[in-house]
Amino acid sequence: MAMGNDTTLEAGKPDSGHPRALWFLAFSEAWERFSFYGMQTLLVLYMANHLLLENRQEKIVGFEAFRAAIETVTGPLSLVALASLIFGLYSSTVYLTPIFGGAIADRLLGRTRTIVIGALVMVLGHFLMAFEFSFLIALTAIAVGTGLFKGNIASQVGSLYAEGDPARSRAFQIFYLGISLGAIGAPLICGTLGELYGWHWGFGAAGVGMLLGLAIYLSGRKHLPATETQSHGPARVRMSPDDRRRVLRALVLLPILAILVVPNQQIFNAYLLWAQDAYDFQIAGRTVPTTWLISIDAAASVALLAGSVAFWKWWGARFTEPDDTYKIAGAGVITAAAFAMLAALAGFSEPGELSLGWAVAFHCLNNLAFANMVPVGLSLFTRMSPASFGATAVGVYYLHLFVANNIVGWLGGYLDKMPISQFWLMHAGIAVVGTVLVLLAGMMFRSPREA
Repeated sequence: MAMGNDTTLEAGKPDSGHPRALWFLAFSEAWERFSFYGMQTLLVLYMANHLLLENRQEKIVGFEAFRAAIETVTGPLSLVALASLIFGLYSSTVYLTPIFGGAIADRLLGRTRTIVIGALVMVLGHFLMAFEFSFLIALTAIAVGTGLFKGNIASQVGSLYAEGDPARSRAFQIFYLGISLGAIGAPLICGTLGELYGWHWGFGAAGVGMLLGLAIYLSGRKHLPATETQSHGPARVRMSPDDRRRVLRALVLLPILAILVVPNQQIFNAYLLWAQDAYDFQIAGRTVPTTWLISIDAAASVALLAGSVAFWKWWGARFTEPDDTYKIAGAGVITAAAFAMLAALAGFSEPGELSLGWAVAFHCLNNLAFANMVPVGLSLFTRMSPASFGATAVGVYYLHLFVANNIVGWLGGYLDKMPISQFWLMHAGIAVVGTVLVLLAGMMFRSPREA
């Protein structure tokens, strides 16, 4: 049974084994993520190196009251800690708003209308980032637009497949491949424009990318699932005891996924602040922008996501494919190894000595973990959730990233308070804890009672 109320318009599938709609959704998401990551890649560097300098903060509408409210809770913050905390608040909020976006789609507007409105609001937010005075307004608009867009487009992917279809997990990996393609181009274009020619040029380029994503989505509407809102359909059915068990299992999974993804999310925050001083960015006598590290990360993600999709398809044709919880646990072990390596590099090098080759090695290892963690986690969560949850289930899934990014912002404040090797070793330990917990959760999910 397909998730939610969407139904596939096309009975046939192309030779790839996936509906045509998947490719429109993946490329729309690729451009949406281009805009999102283009802005996010610049965000913490923009704040720490430009916007939050004392003589500029007074230009931002509402910032004095905003900072006072934060420091009432945290106490006085250094520039690095303040930038990190703002990053954490913003990047967590974009994963909270999909809950409301999913509910709006399920109950009021339908997924397609909600996605289009979300895209337009995001365009507005990205262009507002080009002005210092509207910084907080822009972050709010992007967070709201992302909430309307992101969960709903992911739930449309899920609705293309029957619940037990093994192609479903591979489809989400393809979908995340689109995300990674967008993330490759974002730092190269938005990052280069922002760091070398002016921050606001980079933010403006992100807005153009969002417009392209909307255009692709609209051009593929005839291939997309039909959309019905729950309020216009039959009366809701009460959750059965099995539905309640499924909800409970899904909710148990959320905090575990939050712990596991913290190290990966730190790449956009404290990692960039550390990296701009740690790595040698000279290539052929020229200094490349710090934000290009995110392109390295995204390129590794594309290669390893594609490799993972091909590997599990090959494996599934010959052997029994491992349970998703085992895949996620293996990813946790790899994450721990990646950040242990980063701790060793930081402990045995001086600022500016690390070759970018080490960055490539770290990002490859980290993204091998990502390829089998976040997309597999989304597939697992949507499969566990009752079908009647529709897009709301995907919005709830993103709660783990809301929690994780709040932790990321808080932990980033320790970057200038503790030895950097210990800072990264702490992140490796977080991955180990998450790995143990996901294995325990998997044992519970596979209990005889559940079988």
